[in-house]
Amino acid sequence: MKKIGCLLLLCIFSTAVFGQDREITHLSGDLYHFRNQAHVALFLVTDEGVIATDPISKPVATWLQDEIEKRFDREVRYLIYSHSDEDHIAGGQVFSDTAVVIAHENAQPVIASGDYTAEPDIVFRERLEVSLGGQRVVLHDFGKSHTDNLVVIEYPAERTIFVVDSISNNRLPYRTLSRWFMPEGIEFMKQVEQMDFDVFVPGHGTPGTKADVIRHREYMEALYEAVKAAKASGLGLEEAQKTIQLPEFSDMDRYDEWLGENIEGMYRLTPDD
Repeated sequence: MKKIGCLLLLCIFSTAVFGQDREITHLSGDLYHFRNQAHVALFLVTDEGVIATDPISKPVATWLQDEIEKRFDREVRYLIYSHSDEDHIAGGQVFSDTAVVIAHENAQPVIASGDYTAEPDIVFRERLEVSLGGQRVVLHDFGKSHTDNLVVIEYPAERTIFVVDSISNNRLPYRTLSRWFMPEGIEFMKQVEQMDFDVFVPGHGTPGTKADVIRHREYMEALYEAVKAAKASGLGLEEAQKTIQLPEFSDMDRYDEWLGENIEGMYRLTPDD
């Protein structure tokens, strides 16, 4: 039976990305950031155990379990899935003996249809607070964005949020916006902006601030409106890709490589009339 119970780091993370492929870095307070190549997640250490997020893969989860035991002499007591995508939450079975697994209720059937990770013990909608060792993590459901089951994970004491795949820091969203919902995704970002936080940690890349969250939303909103206008004027996809430029966002990473694919994805997601 299972028991249920800073901004100064931006330069550190910028350096770390070019270092080893797998690492743990202290964020603030009792909150830690772990990275496997391009994927990142967080864990919070308490007196009674660890609250961890996305295990990423079985090898990474095995490594993380060993590192937490060596460094902190703790077990993972809660494991929170950000959403159902396999490349973020595979390997959860590594923690099955000690951890209560939590996910959005819409993630459960997706996870159950595969064999890549442990199924959730607890599912929720709207809001859930996880308390352990005098510390807490708050999970928020702000509706559809990238998938219909993505959770915003908040660490109130550290004034930090963890948002995977739906918001990036100074980088265009991934390629053709697979599994996105629009315009719901923009409304999701607006709700994130209303939260009280200082540090934003994405599932890929380096931490940012609320200003970075706002800028990402502004890009997505501008892209949505530009594509919608192009379709309304009768432009096909290839014409829209040649016409839409959004130069005010040209300093963002992957602008040259992914803008055309972003337009393709948004063309698919916007209404025809």
